[in-house]
Amino acid sequence: MSDCGEHTAITPETKVARLLEAYPQLEEKLIELAPAFAKLRNPLLRKTVAKVTTLRQAAKVGNISLATLVNTLRAELGQSTEDTAVDETGNDTAETPDWFDQSKIAERFDARDMIERGQQPMGTVMSGLSRLNPGEIYELTTGFVPAPLIDLAVKQGFSSFHRAETTDLVRTYFRKPN
Repeated sequence: MSDCGEHTAITPETKVARLLEAYPQLEEKLIELAPAFAKLRNPLLRKTVAKVTTLRQAAKVGNISLATLVNTLRAELGQSTEDTAVDETGNDTAETPDWFDQSKIAERFDARDMIERGQQPMGTVMSGLSRLNPGEIYELTTGFVPAPLIDLAVKQGFSSFHRAETTDLVRTYFRKPN
């Protein structure tokens, strides 16, 4: 891209790859804010996941406040940190919802190896979701909260929640609406 850093605004919708292209010095600040961002050092992940992930989604992945993330990055560059109207609400939850029933899991997919190889699992997951019958559940295993996938599935009417079993093992559940 030919954009210079000073022309790249830092907003909740800024893509992580674009941010780091414009301001490479922010990589260490991101990792300091959330150790999960250390995965950005993997060039394959940077070329795939970071290109589709917004700062709003990255805040979910890093389990930090969106306002904290955006304002810390702005402050690091000497930009205004005036709090914009940042909507922190999301459609997914870490709480187990009433609809979750282990026996309704119709399909499981562990995307960790695919992601480590630098491949994007979005097509595989969305294809799996399309095969579900109403009320059935899809279980996705990743090394982080897959915020872009969650957002896409929720926009298509799926319910979602995730459980972080360890710092690098997250199970996300999607339920097809009745």
